[in-house]
Amino acid sequence: MVSSEPSVVWFRRDLRTADHPALLEAAERSPRALALFVLDDRLLKPSGKPRIEFLHRCLHALNDDLGGRLAVVHGDPAEVVPRVAREIGAGSVHISADFGPYGRKRDAAVEEALGDIELVRSGSPYAVAPGRVRKADGTPFKVFTPFRNAWLEHGWRQPAETDASTVDWMRFGGGTGIPAVREKLPDALALWEKFRDERLPDYDKTRDRPDLDATSRMSAFLRWGVLHPRTLLRDCEGTYRDELAWREFYADVLWHRPETARQNYDRKFDRMVHDDDLELFEAWKQGRTGFPIVDAGMRQLLREGFMHNRVRMIVASFLVKDLHLPWWWGARHFMEHLVDGDLASNQHNWQWVAGCGTDAAPFFRIFNPATQAKKFDPDGAYVRRYAPDSADLTPIVDHAVERRVALDRYQDVRT
Repeated sequence: MVSSEPSVVWFRRDLRTADHPALLEAAERSPRALALFVLDDRLLKPSGKPRIEFLHRCLHALNDDLGGRLAVVHGDPAEVVPRVAREIGAGSVHISADFGPYGRKRDAAVEEALGDIELVRSGSPYAVAPGRVRKADGTPFKVFTPFRNAWLEHGWRQPAETDASTVDWMRFGGGTGIPAVREKLPDALALWEKFRDERLPDYDKTRDRPDLDATSRMSAFLRWGVLHPRTLLRDCEGTYRDELAWREFYADVLWHRPETARQNYDRKFDRMVHDDDLELFEAWKQGRTGFPIVDAGMRQLLREGFMHNRVRMIVASFLVKDLHLPWWWGARHFMEHLVDGDLASNQHNWQWVAGCGTDAAPFFRIFNPATQAKKFDPDGAYVRRYAPDSADLTPIVDHAVERRVALDRYQDVRT
């Protein structure tokens, strides 16, 4: 039944109007809605300037799509969302479901504070909501390949038919406004279509080459929901579809095991001996290790808020297995600087490299930086682009020696 009371559409990780189930649900309740975004310090404080800048660009793009009617407020969502909803006389607040540890607690607190105003969850940032795909006995998957197979068999809904005209957007005078940005957000859909047409056919062959710039660069748009994964899944299969499945797998793992955002998935690794050399850590963060492929990756991260996925694995392995530093130190640094920083993917990819995650056979995987560079940056173009002076630096460790140390420590964990 259509209500005379307006709705609130509270945007979070769904900064778009196309294919938006929560917007569709709001339209079915009322022809009028307020578009709301909350600047939440709990999420902003751990984020570095690159991710916050990208978020602001996303908000400007959404605001333009809404004809300048995005209300942006600052504060605790449990306080400001109910206040705004009551101020406009809303009958319901509509959101895309959040499956992260903090998001679930935040939404429960908002729901309680809303009282008789209904909080309606519709859709999610994923093709298949975390917790939906399970083994035949009802337990969650712990290994990627069987999860992917079940995920593919389960399938996903068709896109929701929505756009900026789906409801009549209200104006709101009590917002704080969107901070200014240096440049506009590019058209994510146009970038995807260009990649699909020009690069996707060779993706299997080129995806591990950081020198070729052959990846889609869609991760940040997916992280903020500028595009929904359904849009990409419609156009791809094979290896690229598997990459999207990894994103959904790690979200599922975190939903079932929220403690793994901070703790080892495999708890026997709690016995792992780590070093705590802050000088080595600083050299790694600044790209001053004397290992060119590592330094190039770390400097790309600081310069662009992005790092090629193959290089992410190389630098992570170097931190954990050459410097013997805790994986969560590196994960925290990545989350600060990556514009696509996603808690589930970031933490569990780090655990995959560290050997304490969901991988079935992680023990002897220790990346040799020189071998990796020769294989994936054969002409040195990537290193020359980001760390041309690295070859002149003295390596801070001996890889062969530290590899042996890492294996010995892992052996102690296994026994």
